[in-house]
Amino acid sequence: MKKFKNILIVRTDRMGDVVLTTPSIKVLRQAYPQARISILVSPATRELIEGNPCLDEVLVDDRQDRHRGLRGFIRLIFILRKKRFDLAVIYHTKRRTNLACFLAGIPCRIGYKNNKMGFLLTLPILDERPYGQRHEAQYCLDVLRHLGVDSSAILEKSAEELAEDLYVAVGQDSQDWAEEFCRQNNIRRGERLIAIHPGASDPSKRWPEYRFSELIDQLAERYTARMVLIGTSDMRDMAGNITSHVRVPVLDLTGQTTAGQLAALLRRCDLLVSNDSGPVHLAVGVGAPVVSIFTRHQPGINPQRWQPLGSKSRVVSVSLNTGISFKKAGAVDPKYLEAIPTQAVLEAVDSLFKLC
Repeated sequence: MKKFKNILIVRTDRMGDVVLTTPSIKVLRQAYPQARISILVSPATRELIEGNPCLDEVLVDDRQDRHRGLRGFIRLIFILRKKRFDLAVIYHTKRRTNLACFLAGIPCRIGYKNNKMGFLLTLPILDERPYGQRHEAQYCLDVLRHLGVDSSAILEKSAEELAEDLYVAVGQDSQDWAEEFCRQNNIRRGERLIAIHPGASDPSKRWPEYRFSELIDQLAERYTARMVLIGTSDMRDMAGNITSHVRVPVLDLTGQTTAGQLAALLRRCDLLVSNDSGPVHLAVGVGAPVVSIFTRHQPGINPQRWQPLGSKSRVVSVSLNTGISFKKAGAVDPKYLEAIPTQAVLEAVDSLFKLC
């Protein structure tokens, strides 16, 4: 194993991906205790990683502002070049990240071999993630094996072991925000709070809105709890459709939280019910029980790769034969999304509440 002294981790994609990388960051720190370790992330996930004790610095690739366009990209390259990294662990292997690390003069660059300028890597790895035979967090750990990191530290781990190694930073400002939100809405300590996340990055992952409305009403009948909808600003219409068809009051926070604030809120929640999406991994990272709904079941996008980790998580999914395929922006036959009944999600919630 080479003795790297200045390491850059590249993970500029979404919330869930960043959270699931944190076990490998811990192992990398254990393997290189004297090295300086930095990470390059997007602005949206910076709050979730700042404060990680295994990192020395958090860098941001701000493609919408400071690093926008060719001039901004060159600015980013010069920033990386000045840091004089000797190793780049590129988990988000895209043209931009592969090219940036190459032009920054980082001599050792490890990542997945692909057609997105993967030829620029000095240690290209065969990408087996599309087969979906392991969890994404384990795939991240496996990258380190190719660096010569002691394999005993990256052996196949159980979901519980991986969950324990997740790290999500929750800053004081975010904690204060969550406390103020609860105070303003008269949510008392000890009162059950359930978060509902009906969105997802692709329409093929979205359980129908009317199912979420049914779920909220039936949860209200079974449990004394407050309900809060979470998600990004593009989910506001969806949230409005859901709340207009329920019989109980529902708080709507869609589009009103940063990643850090969402983490603080989920830490306060007794449960998150969500489609297969980033917030499920965020919830596990802060210790909240999770029910995750999977409408897709093909290799690479299956629960085996993307399910929430840990003993306080449940997955409700379609069978392998009925799950819809992954087609971005493609038409989705509603019958596939409706294949999961509300009762199945309720049973998963029941099992968690009995456990907790």
